[in-house]
Amino acid sequence: MGLAAKVAYNTMVQVVSKVITTILGLLAVAVMARYLGPSGFGEYTTAFTFLSFFGIMADLGLTLVTVQMISRPGADENKIVRNLFSLRFVTASILLGLAPLLAFFFPYSSAVRLAIAAALLSFLFTALNQILVGVFQKHLRMDRVSIAETVGRTVLLLGILASARFDWGLLGIMFSVSAGGAVNFALHLIFSWSYVRPGLEFDLSIWREVLTKSWPLALTIIFNLLYLKTDILILSLMKSQSEVGIYGAAYKVIDILTTLPFMFAGVIIPILTLAWSGGQNDYFKRVFQRSFDLMIILAVPLIVGAQFTADPVMRLVAGSDFSGSGAILRILMVAAGLVFLSCLLSHAMVAVGRQREIIGSYFFTAATSVAAYLFFIPKYSYFGAAAVTVYSELAITVFMFWYLRRYAGFLPGISVLPKALAASLLMGAALHYLAAFSAIGAWTLLISLAMGGMVYFVSLYFLRGLDKKDFQLLIKKDS
Repeated sequence: MGLAAKVAYNTMVQVVSKVITTILGLLAVAVMARYLGPSGFGEYTTAFTFLSFFGIMADLGLTLVTVQMISRPGADENKIVRNLFSLRFVTASILLGLAPLLAFFFPYSSAVRLAIAAALLSFLFTALNQILVGVFQKHLRMDRVSIAETVGRTVLLLGILASARFDWGLLGIMFSVSAGGAVNFALHLIFSWSYVRPGLEFDLSIWREVLTKSWPLALTIIFNLLYLKTDILILSLMKSQSEVGIYGAAYKVIDILTTLPFMFAGVIIPILTLAWSGGQNDYFKRVFQRSFDLMIILAVPLIVGAQFTADPVMRLVAGSDFSGSGAILRILMVAAGLVFLSCLLSHAMVAVGRQREIIGSYFFTAATSVAAYLFFIPKYSYFGAAAVTVYSELAITVFMFWYLRRYAGFLPGISVLPKALAASLLMGAALHYLAAFSAIGAWTLLISLAMGGMVYFVSLYFLRGLDKKDFQLLIKKDS
């Protein structure tokens, strides 16, 4: 199968998979929120966020390094992957093992501390998965990642349904999280055997090379963690668990949506890396431009649509007890739209080998965001947290534009932006007139959202914002 067919197939499977996993994820949130209520969902959010600090720090940038190292001509893929797998297992086990111990130094309830321990294995499985994802990215077989994620998300949802049905409480839900992670990892492991034989191998020369390549990414990830997750941590320390739950419900929707640009970037980065390293700069720019156009086409309607539908969407997702989440979702969706752009831009910097140069921007954004969280959250609670989150994503996006211009020598055009905005406004008008209809119930809201999406894409087509020739470039080069 040539590059054209592989990219087309991967894109199709990931779109279908993302639709399915998004629905499964939203159903999981819906069941949890209604079962736990704002306070219980706040405890879930606090425990999950606390573990995220350790899980994300354990990343060390190894996923992208995996793609880079095994994509080199003549690379011993099996040996490299086994060493990366071993390094990830050791570092993740140590860092995640600290989480339940350090939780005792925080003013959390026993329920939150037990929840942290119960979900621990899920984060370890996720950390190990990321090495195998690098293998699938290199071979353009992200369809297998999609299958594993879909099955794992299904197991999670079934566990959450059982926890609510038999009243297993927050602990049952967190064990379900670990069970879903275990199934996801098992499938990644099975699928990866077509390319490598994952296992433990300790070659210190490879470990040194990996750490030399990954430390800039590791620092970037840590700074990224500070400005992305500190809001919930500070909320959990300064405000009630109910307020954390209200904010966390909206944030969970954003988390689910923003997996899409990262999955897309995972498919594109091997193509960008090969083009840049092979001196095909024009091809690199054209592929990036088409990818950037696609991110705009997806991000703009999400931002605009949320302004009209956030309240009924959050009532559908989390229930009437989370009515305050709609206003937060309107703000956070702006941040989500920026993530679509910044994700692609930052991956381009890795593709051109400039990950060290971008560390300063992440440090600046992390430092200023944490300071802003500490100032605004005590005064404005979750609204302050949401506003600072938008600032942080805007800052990173602006920095990444500047870096792309400096190190790749070009800036992507934004000719599709006014067309996407015009189509989104037409969609917004349709959603406005459908507001009373969508408030009747769940199915009517889903029908309204589908009709709004149809208005957007039809409008975009007639505005010449969609042209199949623009996106054929992503799949036409078979080398």
